[in-house]
Amino acid sequence: MSRFFIDRPIFAAVLSIVIVLAGLVASQVLPIAQYPEISPPTVTITTSYPGASAETLAKTVAAPIEEQLSGVEGLLYFNSSSSSNGSVTITATFEVGTDVDQATFNMNNRVQLALPRLPDEVRRNGVTVQKRSMDVLLVVALNSPDGRFDTLYLSNYSSLNLVDELKRLPGVADVMIFGARDYSMRIWIDPGRMARLGVTTSDVAAAIRAQNAQYAAGKIGAEPALPGQSLVYTVTAQGRLVEPEQFGEIVVRAGGPRGVLRLKDVARIELGALNYDAFNTLEGKAAIGTAVFLQSGANALEVARLVKARMAELKKGFPEGLDFVIPFDTTRFIQSSIGEVIKTIAEAAVLVVLVVFLFLQTARATFIPMIAVPVSLIGTFAGLWLFGFSINTLTLFAMVLAIGIVVDDAIVVLENVERLMREQKMSAYDAAVEAMREVSGAIVAIVLVLCAVFVPVAFLGGIAGQLYKQFAVTVAIAVVLSGFVALTLTPALCALMLRAGDHESKLFRPFNKGFDALTRLFLGSVGLAMRRRLLSVLAFLGVLALVAWLFVRIPGSFVPPEDQGYVIGALVLPDGATLERTGKSGAKLQQMFADHPAIEHMFVVNGFDMIGGGNKTNAATMFVSLKDWSERTQSAPQVAGEIFMRGMALTDGMALAFNPPAIRGLGTAGGFEVYVQGRADPDPMRLQQVVQAFMTGLTADTRLQGINTFFRPTVPQLQVEVDREKALSLGVPVQDVFEALQSTMGALYVNDFNKFGRTYRVQLQADAKYRSTPGDLGRVFVRSTSSGEMIPLEALITTRSVVGPEQLERFNGFVAAKVLGSGRPGVSSGDAIRAVEEVAARTLPSGYRIAWTGQAFQEKRTGSASVFAFGFAIVMVYLILAALYERWGLPVAVLLAVPFAIAGALGFVFLRGLENDIYFQIGMVVLIGLAAKNAILIVEFAQQGFLAGRSPAEAALQAARLRFRPIVMTSLAFVLGVMPLVFAAGAGAAARRSMGTGVSGGMLAATFVATVFVPLFFALTARRRRGRDLPDAGATPGDAQ
Repeated sequence: MSRFFIDRPIFAAVLSIVIVLAGLVASQVLPIAQYPEISPPTVTITTSYPGASAETLAKTVAAPIEEQLSGVEGLLYFNSSSSSNGSVTITATFEVGTDVDQATFNMNNRVQLALPRLPDEVRRNGVTVQKRSMDVLLVVALNSPDGRFDTLYLSNYSSLNLVDELKRLPGVADVMIFGARDYSMRIWIDPGRMARLGVTTSDVAAAIRAQNAQYAAGKIGAEPALPGQSLVYTVTAQGRLVEPEQFGEIVVRAGGPRGVLRLKDVARIELGALNYDAFNTLEGKAAIGTAVFLQSGANALEVARLVKARMAELKKGFPEGLDFVIPFDTTRFIQSSIGEVIKTIAEAAVLVVLVVFLFLQTARATFIPMIAVPVSLIGTFAGLWLFGFSINTLTLFAMVLAIGIVVDDAIVVLENVERLMREQKMSAYDAAVEAMREVSGAIVAIVLVLCAVFVPVAFLGGIAGQLYKQFAVTVAIAVVLSGFVALTLTPALCALMLRAGDHESKLFRPFNKGFDALTRLFLGSVGLAMRRRLLSVLAFLGVLALVAWLFVRIPGSFVPPEDQGYVIGALVLPDGATLERTGKSGAKLQQMFADHPAIEHMFVVNGFDMIGGGNKTNAATMFVSLKDWSERTQSAPQVAGEIFMRGMALTDGMALAFNPPAIRGLGTAGGFEVYVQGRADPDPMRLQQVVQAFMTGLTADTRLQGINTFFRPTVPQLQVEVDREKALSLGVPVQDVFEALQSTMGALYVNDFNKFGRTYRVQLQADAKYRSTPGDLGRVFVRSTSSGEMIPLEALITTRSVVGPEQLERFNGFVAAKVLGSGRPGVSSGDAIRAVEEVAARTLPSGYRIAWTGQAFQEKRTGSASVFAFGFAIVMVYLILAALYERWGLPVAVLLAVPFAIAGALGFVFLRGLENDIYFQIGMVVLIGLAAKNAILIVEFAQQGFLAGRSPAEAALQAARLRFRPIVMTSLAFVLGVMPLVFAAGAGAAARRSMGTGVSGGMLAATFVATVFVPLFFALTARRRRGRDLPDAGATPGDAQ
């Protein structure tokens, strides 16, 4: 095949040009993201029951829905959060790769089954099932720099003018307003005045329902009409009301001693907000944050660019005194880290070219790999497009490693052509033909082996599988293209461009002398290993023992924590604190960090607890975006630590801060998240005791830090008990008592009205001054059905102070409390998980269990995935080599080189104090292929010499001499190619360092240690097949063209 292309160089060039063009086109249309789609899809179910306590919601709303959920296809786990502001959110997490639209449909069907069992008020408010991307792309904050607009105006300006515009942009999955204050017609009633006038809340609600309604009044003269009817009139009537004044004119009672009683006589009416349980501040001033979520498979950078461009366009129509900022933008990290990786690729390419030039010593020869390598790399983009991948951190890492791998094939061919021209004085054409006869078998073997290593890895499941797949397939595409180019374009270029003659110039003489000395030392070592076979085998066993020891010593983790350019904070005040107090503490914290050198923006959502989940008046969430990596000296974890330390000094409450997880969508805080489930006893107070004992155990463990929980069932509450006998004897139905409480102390949703082309709610509630103290409960009146008199509730109810939960979580159907924490510096996430499980086994009583969620859940599932990947890779390499060489024993000589590479990788990682994380494991899979590749080059030549009649030892020594130079050359090219990864800094550096360190260490060991032993392994495993392998019997494997 190669001879065909040597004779037709233009044909070879055209094929390569087509590959490059396909790659260039693909690179323009591929989406760009930080990671492939690896976070598990989630579906949320939300509903509300205004005025209900957390316990009531958990029992009457969350439980009936959850009973129906188990068994939904692809469901991993679900958790619900019931808050005392009346909202319930159930979040279901599905397997990676589940079709989220189908999952939403399945969940909706289950919710329909539960609907008949839910309270009427919940059914009226509606139950929403929607897919929820956890991928917040950026937050757009509307603010009023001169303070002329309040939060209500900002929120509704955003929902009316911005949200739909942004939702229509391609690639946007959803747009959500933090702490939205949608308009609502608020009927603020005066219970005392209503009692004096003999009116109940039910009367008011009934009047509003009757008079704020749309009626169809029909037509005059509609068909069938009388003969001669000449006109048809549509009859219209005043339907829904719009202005507060119109609502004020609603007639509550027509007759009576004082004439007509209108709504404005017993209530204050205003266009207010649907709820007041959250508000945002940016740099201490009122703002409204609009979060933009990314659609799966969309190009993050492109979508962010579109959002910013659209906002700039919309700004032209803003009223004076209104502005926007983007306080939180995750694409900065994506852009920066991808920029860093592209810079790494450029550095790697330059280093590789320098190594090649140093060894080949002519510009003509160096030019050949410089053409061959870009063909394979650019062509890889076309492969990514075919597989539906994106340009992300992993595919770009694969490109960096591929530079070193791809250059190998070109060098193997080129070096062999050069050697034949130098040693046997052949012409370039003859040398190219002969060289290809010798090495094409090795090239095919290398390509097959590398594919055998990478392709099986692509079939692993879960998140680890997704990460491995992106990487493995990218390298496999590059390797296949590289093998194709090495068999077609490279020999054609060699035949055209190389010139016979002495290559040595004075410039390279010192290097050549040094390399000759190194070669002599290497051959001496190989000879020594051959002579002292027992000692060599013992040394090999020592390497195996070292590998085992290092595996045990190096801590394991899932992904290294990254500095992503922002941290997430939580502000927690004492139980029962009001939103006003929370806002003041948030403002104080913002002042503390106003002039911080590393912080760019501090955006606070008061009343929203992102980490614990749900809306709480005594909590706030902070998004702290940091300046560019080049403009600050502190890393994100250091800033988080500083916020944590200074936040402890707040007089009212405390602040916590977390570095977000490296993979978005896996939990909210870095570290681990674990639930303690009360399986036998659903009592929150008992669960609190168990959790405290559990946390005491965790805090005492020296491996863990930052142990915290947001579970607090000790919030001051009032319990109301109705004297049922007395109520019924006075002619007051018990139901009326609770309805009166709900429509005064809670908010009663009456019906809807239209304004600005939207539909908003009409809500009934007592004015603030009539529901500010516990005594106000007794000042609500109900009407006796027997006597018609107004009876105060204080005659029918008793109240007592109790403590209970403001928020209740359930995990997989059991009441649960979430505990957060992380490993201390130097303790990996894997060890932290083990520590938590040990403490749980010691401290949890029977009936209580722990359940993992978020990143820790995924890490536990991927535990054995990497072991499976390594094992499968080695088995596949063995089988392919056995098939190629028609020998069962010979592939063992190749595979025995792998432990040296793994020892080198583990050794380097151990010395640098890094962890055995998923990037390192991906690098290990690469090493299996590369270590095998080096060994194949020696074994292939040794086998040819052996079949030509030499003894195994002679053949092995000869092969070691011939192949040492190309092996060192290709390996050094590879090691120098990954050096920029080893010393990475900036955005996404942790992942680059982890992968680069392992791969470079392993490759150095595979080059300078393993190659000493491979000839010995060959000599020990080479056997002639009886009657078939006589010295001249047939061709060598290298003949197969």
